[in-house]
Amino acid sequence: MLKTMNDSKEALKFYKQVFFLSIPIALQSLITIGVNLLDTMMVGKLGDDSLSATSLANSFISVFQILCMGLGMGASVLVSRYRGMIDAAKTENESKDASNALRQTVCLMLRLNITLAALFAIATFVMPGIIMRSYTSDMDIVNLGIRYFEYSVLTYFFVGLSLVVTIVLRSVGQVFYPLFVSVGAFFVNFFMNYILIFGKFGAPEMGVAGAALGTLIARIFEFTFIVGYLMIYDKRIGFRPRHLFMKTRSLLREYIRVSIPVLISDGILAVGTNSVAMVIGHLGKTFVAANAITSVTQQLSTVVITGVSQAGAIVTGITLGKGDKEKTMRQGYMFFKLGLILGLISALFIFIFSDLIISFYGETSAETVATAKQLMNAISLIIVFQGTNSIMTKGVLRGGGDTTMLMLTDNIFLWVLAIPLGIIAGFYLKLPAFWIYIFLKSDQIVKTVWAFLRLRSRKWIKKISTGNGKKNGEINSEINSEINSEIKSGENLEDKKESHEVKSQVKSQVEEQNSKKVKAVS
Repeated sequence: MLKTMNDSKEALKFYKQVFFLSIPIALQSLITIGVNLLDTMMVGKLGDDSLSATSLANSFISVFQILCMGLGMGASVLVSRYRGMIDAAKTENESKDASNALRQTVCLMLRLNITLAALFAIATFVMPGIIMRSYTSDMDIVNLGIRYFEYSVLTYFFVGLSLVVTIVLRSVGQVFYPLFVSVGAFFVNFFMNYILIFGKFGAPEMGVAGAALGTLIARIFEFTFIVGYLMIYDKRIGFRPRHLFMKTRSLLREYIRVSIPVLISDGILAVGTNSVAMVIGHLGKTFVAANAITSVTQQLSTVVITGVSQAGAIVTGITLGKGDKEKTMRQGYMFFKLGLILGLISALFIFIFSDLIISFYGETSAETVATAKQLMNAISLIIVFQGTNSIMTKGVLRGGGDTTMLMLTDNIFLWVLAIPLGIIAGFYLKLPAFWIYIFLKSDQIVKTVWAFLRLRSRKWIKKISTGNGKKNGEINSEINSEINSEIKSGENLEDKKESHEVKSQVKSQVEEQNSKKVKAVS
């Protein structure tokens, strides 16, 4: 009875913690998707070509965003673990080591992000036509995409830094402030898009270029408040501008071991996802426009799943940072069940509201609408598996430090299974849109089964070092050893005191006997 009560209390505390973290993250994701939805709907008023051009141009930009997610989530694995180590520290030195490692992690992440943004900005500035032609051969769409890219060059720096800083702030429990900033950015983006796309309030009518410029202005707003908060006000990380120049060599090996596989994994996945977009792009304008409509719907249906995934990584990292592996396992199973439930709810959401969402795109052709309906049905099936494995692979397993194995399995399933099947279904078998999408997302089904088996194996729980040669598991062992040593020392002290008392008694007895013998002789 007592065990049942304790289990119930632990479960209640777990769900409170998860939803406290995940709901603000989900709402922020919803706002971000809302921005994309507004862009899509506003640009959709300009026709199918404009809609397709912005969708394909953003497919390339999304590669950068996915890489930034990889950088941020890779860093968050370390940040959440170090935060847990700080909370569980028994000495000032342990707390200092973990705090320093946390700041080194953020420093490495920011340096890599700035470098990555520069590479994408140069590519977008130098060869926008080549990028667009890799997605479609339709020159009308290519030219509109080039126009969109002209105003997107600087966006990489602002969106990249805002994104990674937001992720690490969440990793230490700061989930509400980024949400409030996103609300402000949403309204900035809405008004700037309305003014610049359609030429309102005396502004020039810029079309797709206006959508790109409006997004840039909103990203500058977001960058100012998110990065400014980290550098000036935040205390849980304690990162300041001077730390950009701090020495990071002692942590570099651990950062590469844990964080870089996440970047590589998400990078290859981004290329894979982009390859899917390329396959779709070459299936014709109708399929591209239909996919643009449904992709936003899919994002809307998974906002809570995204929030729970990131909460999974945070909760797992902090719990392991405190050295409680058994509690981490129990939480892992609860996350898996939660993923199944949320996946089913998302599927129901798509099934109920798909027709209503498609009807918002009034300027699209009847053929595009019919294709979009097929894709909606396929998404409602896949989302059950995608939701479950996302929470496990992007949340729990990643939070446990199993980043190298995830890098391998994620990409094997994508490149060996999903993409080849999608190409065969689309270009050779000429299957309907429903089956093309199912095959392009078939890796989601397989990954769900694999994630459960990996969870059961316990092999995903990895030790993480602060860069001083000690790992959190070893630190906890040292603490336990010190406690045991103190107890043992106490026991030895008692033994010594008892032995000393016995010796004293024997000595006094011997002296008494000798005294009697002397008296007898006398």
